Amino acid sequence: MDYASLKALKPSEFEDAADGYRSMGSMAQAAKDHIESAVATGMRKALRGEAADAAHKQLQALSKNFHYTQTECGVISTALNGLAYDMAAAQRKLTAAIEDAQADGCTVNADGSVSFPPGQKQGEEKSADGGKVSGNAGGGETSDALERQAANIHPNPNYGKAMGYANRIADALKEATEADAKWAPKVRALKADDDLTVSARDWTDVASDTGSVREAADAYLHTIKAPPKNDWPQDNANWWNGLSEEQREAYISMYPASIGALDGLPSDVRDDANRMVLAEQRGARQVEYDAWLKKEPEQYRPYISPVTGREVKGAMVPTEAWKEWNEKKKQLENGYKGMDDIQKRFDGYTSESNRPYLLGFDGNNMGRAIVSIGNPDTADNVVTYVPGTFAKLESINGDLTRAQLLQAQAEATDGSRKTASIVWLGYDAPQGIATDATETKWADQAKEPLGNFVQGIQEANHRDSGVHQTLLGHSYGSLVVGETMSMHVDLPVENAIMVGSPGVGVDHAKDLNIPPDHVFAGTAQNDLINAAPPPARDPLSPKAYWELFDDHSIVHGTDPTSDDFGGQVFDVPNGKLPGTDWEMMPAHSQYWDDKPLRSMANIVTGGRP
Repeated sequence: MDYASLKALKPSEFEDAADGYRSMGSMAQAAKDHIESAVATGMRKALRGEAADAAHKQLQALSKNFHYTQTECGVISTALNGLAYDMAAAQRKLTAAIEDAQADGCTVNADGSVSFPPGQKQGEEKSADGGKVSGNAGGGETSDALERQAANIHPNPNYGKAMGYANRIADALKEATEADAKWAPKVRALKADDDLTVSARDWTDVASDTGSVREAADAYLHTIKAPPKNDWPQDNANWWNGLSEEQREAYISMYPASIGALDGLPSDVRDDANRMVLAEQRGARQVEYDAWLKKEPEQYRPYISPVTGREVKGAMVPTEAWKEWNEKKKQLENGYKGMDDIQKRFDGYTSESNRPYLLGFDGNNMGRAIVSIGNPDTADNVVTYVPGTFAKLESINGDLTRAQLLQAQAEATDGSRKTASIVWLGYDAPQGIATDATETKWADQAKEPLGNFVQGIQEANHRDSGVHQTLLGHSYGSLVVGETMSMHVDLPVENAIMVGSPGVGVDHAKDLNIPPDHVFAGTAQNDLINAAPPPARDPLSPKAYWELFDDHSIVHGTDPTSDDFGGQVFDVPNGKLPGTDWEMMPAHSQYWDDKPLRSMANIVTGGRP
């Protein structure tokens, strides 16, 4: 970039363009929300049939287009602000150099060179003529030393000053040129395909664009105050409230996963950020899956009889290569199954009261997700359900259904107050009954994030009278709830519900830091969790096996349905016998049937079971 271009440049024009893209993104978001929460929900409630289904699919595609537009506009806006910031920094250096040169009697020429006036060194008999110098950018120790030597030798004392100003001008031009070279290809890359279909590849491009802009806009992004390192919900909320709208949008577009995970922020903000992450990760999984399908090897080979060693005419068996390929194919399908199940909730809700909010998401490894049915920021009651053993992202559909059932039953129980029902799969759950589930390490790692999440619900809730919170733990999830409540003395929770519990990590309800008559537990008679033994003791102790014969010890402490625990026990049906319908523990999954569901809804809405 030359001197004239940088001097005439108006970085504010890039900022104005960034504001325009940000406004466009906001309009796209509003259009997406209107389609999802008004148009599509109205159609689902009022219309049925093939035509309605076809129209609904078109609405989903249109909503997807607006979501993509919203996300890309956020990236473009940040890119333009980043470009403006870099150019403005270079221009400020140029302006300062020009002003300093003029104040010192020098003239900056149209090509960026600096003319200096005649001058006379002290002790010299006559004045030396003036002249003109051009600067060199990025000088080092050697070049700087040579220039100082030249200035000392030169008969005009103004030569050294002019050289310094010229170098500053050259440095500013170099900085602007580098910024232009850095940003030009990145801005050119921010364009969509010329079609109306948002593909998986488009979403992977969004992720790539975001990473590229985030790296290039590092200087601009560092002008925005970073989130608190302690991750305390109130501090997170204060940080968010202290940002301008531009800064918020920049952070969401560049760090959606981080924003989506911040407890204490408004639910619609977390939902917006996490849905970006969901779309990008779902797109990446689809691209990976499509590429794998193209690698399918030959499926069959002739069958060789192990007896004769000859081919059996007409008999074919799968090749080993195909078996391995098919196993990987199934793994990839499972990798996005839970993502699709979450998206179906957004594509299928019927009113604002049961609108889903994605409050946490990570598709890596076993996957994690936090989904609320209903808005916890405006709800009177919030119940947070923690699933247990075998819970993971690919099988989250059943847990989402449980949350929906409880939310619907709670509002049927007390229609005068709003209830939000949350699935909190914010931890890695154990994946084995006789192995992982006997250890506490999974709960140990979950109790702090669950505690922060509950604190964040209170922080973000807009009701003056506060929010009535209940923690619900099923199976191993009840241990997570128990450890969380026993660890936090002042957790804003009014009730605890434990169903199918292997123990909650404490021996008495009072140890959960709420009144014992607000600790509720229920276990079906035919639930095999009743047979879960207490942990092994010192085999040399005479009392080592005593707990095997008492009526209240269980694998993780005192059975919460026993009298010794001191909580409230509510009735649940006996449940199906083990082995019914070829299920090993059918009764363990029946706590969302009609009777226990009504009992839990009563508790969640402030009543008794």
